[in-house]
Amino acid sequence: MVKSFEERLVDTVVYIILGLAGLAAVFPLMYVVSVSITPFSEVLKNGGFILIPQSVTFTAYHKLFTESAIPQAFWVTIFITIVGTAINLVLTALMAYPLSRKALPGRSMFLMLVVFTMLFSGGIIPTYLIVKSLGLIDSVWAMILPNAVWSFNVLVMKSFFENLPEELFESARMDGAREFRILLQLVVPLSVPSLLTIGLFYMVGHWNEFFQAIMYVTDRTLFPLQVVIRELLMLTQQPLENAENMLPTETMQMASVVTASLPIIVIYPFIQKHFTKGMLLGSVKG
Repeated sequence: MVKSFEERLVDTVVYIILGLAGLAAVFPLMYVVSVSITPFSEVLKNGGFILIPQSVTFTAYHKLFTESAIPQAFWVTIFITIVGTAINLVLTALMAYPLSRKALPGRSMFLMLVVFTMLFSGGIIPTYLIVKSLGLIDSVWAMILPNAVWSFNVLVMKSFFENLPEELFESARMDGAREFRILLQLVVPLSVPSLLTIGLFYMVGHWNEFFQAIMYVTDRTLFPLQVVIRELLMLTQQPLENAENMLPTETMQMASVVTASLPIIVIYPFIQKHFTKGMLLGSVKG
């Protein structure tokens, strides 16, 4: 089929717009990576703007992982992300499954309470007092348990469970399976797209943990990655006359940004194929 001039013109305009949008998204990433692997003297010579480095060095990364709190914070963040996401998924599935069953007594009231928490919260001070009374201050659990369940994700997973054929549940009950076994051996294997999608939401939230850390944690050895990076980004430059011996602050800042972003960038492509499917199947009906 031969396209008309107007159709080719529209395609050209669309490609140009998409190319500019892609460039706008890639340009900041290129800048951050380029500065992080550029010698600090070259960064100073170019006024801090480097897009294509003339020479490459990994001094900033070496200093980042040997002379800063990044390694300890990295492991804290990994623990929070893995353990927190696992707890999130287990509790979300255990809460969403009974809410998806229309025979649940008081189902409408429980759903109303879940939606209510999406609109109103107890506030920062009451939440802090609860965390303190539970003895979670200066603990990694203070960055995991207060957000163990997100109401929005519960509703998405509930909708996904509701879309599963009712005949599957009836046949399982006829075979003598109880609800927990149905959830574990029937519902969970069929809900992998939804679980991966919601797991990605939880994982990114834990990886970017910042607010709860500065609220509940004062022990610097328990600071997650984002808090340490914030402190690194707030460092002031030393005088330029000591540029030869100074700590490469700007290059370290960019190296820390790359370090924080790279794991999510690497993991996302493996989950992307499930992302759209999981969201669509979980939003057909409420």
